[in-house]
Amino acid sequence: MKEINITLPDNTTKSFSSGITPQDVADSIGSGLARAVVVAKVNGLLRDLNHKIHEDSTLELFTGDTPEGHDTLLHSTAHLMAQAVKELFPDVKITIGPTIENGFYYDFDLDQSFSDEILEKIENKMKELAKLKQEIVRHEVSTGEAVDIFSKLGEPYKVEIIEQINPDDTITMYKQSSFTDLCRGPHVSNTSKIKHFKLLSTSGAYWRGDEKNKMLQRIYGTVFSTKDALKTHLHNIEEAKKRDHRKLGKELKLFTFDDEVGPGLPLWLPNGAVIVEELENLAKEYEKNGGYDLVRTPHLTKGVLYEKSGHLDHYKESMYPAMDVDGTEYYVKPMNCPHHHKIYAALPKSYRDLPVRLAEYGTCYRYEKSGQLFGLMRVRSLQMNDAHIYCTKEQFKNEFLAVCNMYLKYFEIFGIERYSMRLSLHSAEELGKKYVDEPELWLETEKWVREALIEGGLDFEEVLGEAAFYGPKIDVQVWSAIGKEFTLATNQVDFAVPSKFNLNYIDEDGESKTPLCIHRAPLGTHERFIGFLIEHFGGDFPLWLAPVQAVVLPLSDKFTDYAKLVVNSLIADGLRVKLNDRADKIGSKIRQAELEKINYMLIVGEKESNDGTVSIRKRFVGDLGVENLDEFKQKLIDEIKNRRLAHRKKTATETE
Repeated sequence: MKEINITLPDNTTKSFSSGITPQDVADSIGSGLARAVVVAKVNGLLRDLNHKIHEDSTLELFTGDTPEGHDTLLHSTAHLMAQAVKELFPDVKITIGPTIENGFYYDFDLDQSFSDEILEKIENKMKELAKLKQEIVRHEVSTGEAVDIFSKLGEPYKVEIIEQINPDDTITMYKQSSFTDLCRGPHVSNTSKIKHFKLLSTSGAYWRGDEKNKMLQRIYGTVFSTKDALKTHLHNIEEAKKRDHRKLGKELKLFTFDDEVGPGLPLWLPNGAVIVEELENLAKEYEKNGGYDLVRTPHLTKGVLYEKSGHLDHYKESMYPAMDVDGTEYYVKPMNCPHHHKIYAALPKSYRDLPVRLAEYGTCYRYEKSGQLFGLMRVRSLQMNDAHIYCTKEQFKNEFLAVCNMYLKYFEIFGIERYSMRLSLHSAEELGKKYVDEPELWLETEKWVREALIEGGLDFEEVLGEAAFYGPKIDVQVWSAIGKEFTLATNQVDFAVPSKFNLNYIDEDGESKTPLCIHRAPLGTHERFIGFLIEHFGGDFPLWLAPVQAVVLPLSDKFTDYAKLVVNSLIADGLRVKLNDRADKIGSKIRQAELEKINYMLIVGEKESNDGTVSIRKRFVGDLGVENLDEFKQKLIDEIKNRRLAHRKKTATETE
């Protein structure tokens, strides 16, 4: 039989007989890898482990803890679940079962509802089927053959999908025992590789997402390569429920929504307004140090401004409808950019004036469909940490990097340990449609941004087709303390709009030049960022950000006067303190303060009253003993001034 060479990632080469499979190669390397491997890349293409190799090839083997391996496990477990449902309910009609982040789902057409008891039965059936070590076999057929197969199986949803595929295409299917499903693959080689899974929940879902179609039942699940990874993920799911910003926002009295005000229009309660104010103070402090000038702009603007900026051409579906005022169209503003351009243009500029940095916490209004609204994460009224930097080409790299470094400083302040930067580029096919039709300027500015990131030593990935309509941008993703991903901020280059507004400066030679514009919002919007912070900290905010920083608890009403003196002393130095002088026992008062997630509890009785001291209890730490009031007050002031992350509740590490 013909011999072929298989080259592994470390450049070692092994000889095998033609027809070898990736699983065979794994078996030859070692029993541990043979058990753990779930999928392979042959010559750079993902393949099943039982894929036969007939020529010299490169080979990579992936275990279940790699992104490629985990995705394969998820997909294969979705099929296993569908098989289990089919065996338990022979009349069920199966539809689609894609993977999602750290999970999968499958939609079923069945008259009987999936209760918790039924989910448990399905999961047990899956375990039973997995242990059978069913081989998962790939088949390729024509579309006509695929229609015949699924028609005989009585699967109308599969037939509908196939009939919308090009009839000349080849259809791939996977079969395990009597169960057959449409799928591109790849999949694990047999069901015994699927071990650590859990069905999570059910919901309703319209076929193809169209409310005119039949309502189906969706089952969500997850799978991991190890028992510990699954355990950590399930813990994080429960922790995420506890940290849900909508739940904590209500419990901590941070914000509310009201039907008469309108969906997607948050109302900040006093506690939430404190956090808003502290974030603004932080931004203003760093922007002042960075050479920014504060400006303010109106909430309402003539439509001609957005025609000039191009927003009506590219962004109208996200804007509220125009209102007629004396025969002129006005819009509530969806962004601050055009207004800042007008402020730049209000006074003549020379090269000596550049860079010009204009900052504003401006309120914007964007139309989000009702189904897309989600707590503070997707709203219709938003306050943006916005700024625009007008600079020369020579100044661009330094200005762009200064913004990126501002991100990094904010990440340090908020204890954000994991983040990524994504360079979003244009797509040549969309020039003149989705993007401004300036191909050379696109390539030039993308090159500048790429070079700036490389020179700054910043890690990033590039993504085609995700740029803003007027230029490339950096999108910043962050992960919370329990590994939940959020889109936080953006840093965009605008080479097109400044010329539309006739923005200019006079250079050293007396020539009129158009500046570049950098749009940046390191803290995003109050709404989204505070939603992130609520979940990141689990409501246990650092002292400088906490709505109530300390509570004073008198042991009895005999010590209320001294307790009030303590409160007034702390308030006089700018601390946010409240008094709990209710006639409850001290244990009850402490429990209430814990529920309200207050950092410091100051207990005062006869000894404290006589000595001018306070007995200190700190959240997550416990009793800290007795201290002189003035000395303790100075410690609080220092902790706040330095914005220290003094304590954090321990959580499980993120799921790998």
